[in-house]
Amino acid sequence: MDISYRAWKVFWRNFVVFRKTWLTNIMFNFLEPLLYLAAMGYGMGHYIPAIQGMSYLQFLAPGLIASSAMWATASECTYDSFVRMKFQKTYHAIVATPVSLDEVVVGEMLFGTFKSVLYGTVILLVILFLGLVRSPAALLVPLVLVLCGFVFAELGMIWTGLVPKIDTFSYFFTLIITPMFLFAGVFFPLDALPLVVQRLAWLIPLYHVVELVRPLVLGQLSPVLLVHAAWLVVFIAIFFYPPLYLLRRRLAG
Repeated sequence: MDISYRAWKVFWRNFVVFRKTWLTNIMFNFLEPLLYLAAMGYGMGHYIPAIQGMSYLQFLAPGLIASSAMWATASECTYDSFVRMKFQKTYHAIVATPVSLDEVVVGEMLFGTFKSVLYGTVILLVILFLGLVRSPAALLVPLVLVLCGFVFAELGMIWTGLVPKIDTFSYFFTLIITPMFLFAGVFFPLDALPLVVQRLAWLIPLYHVVELVRPLVLGQLSPVLLVHAAWLVVFIAIFFYPPLYLLRRRLAG
């Protein structure tokens, strides 16, 4: 692997572009979780009894922090990365400099991680304003969002290295991201589902992010949080190389 500090140059290039369009970008990612909070937290939550000793709104809000971070990174490292690679030829231009292709890919993943932290923290501030944060341990949530961002940046870049055309990303979001969104504990506890489903949930990265964010926001700290964090770190280590390999193979061809 040919990786150095120059990967941050790629990150900075993307950040400079983002500064010009940040308001348009952040508005939609900010608005959608608010709609979920209003419709499901305040609306449907009025008819749902307490879950694990808390209102449905209190249960839902931390899950939306995790899911917002996931969606932001997944979108950045699929559609946006593919456009830079395929149509704008940004990757080709950058590798004509001393920056290597590996550094381009790592820089893309770093920027995807930044989007995770940014959008997740925005939702955290919203639920803080709504009085739904119960513990100062919520200050650790951005660190969890770093892990979340890197996980989904890797998954997104793997798909970017595989798909033949931009339309194919619909399979990634329909078959991978949406099932995670629905069955990772964002909207309901998984203990009501069959045991096999609960076991399979451990394979879902978003499940571990939710299981970290919710206790930190609500002040329900326990040693099991270290297990969830370790699982994410192991996932990141295992899936770090595949995006590099796939993008090298794709651009070399």
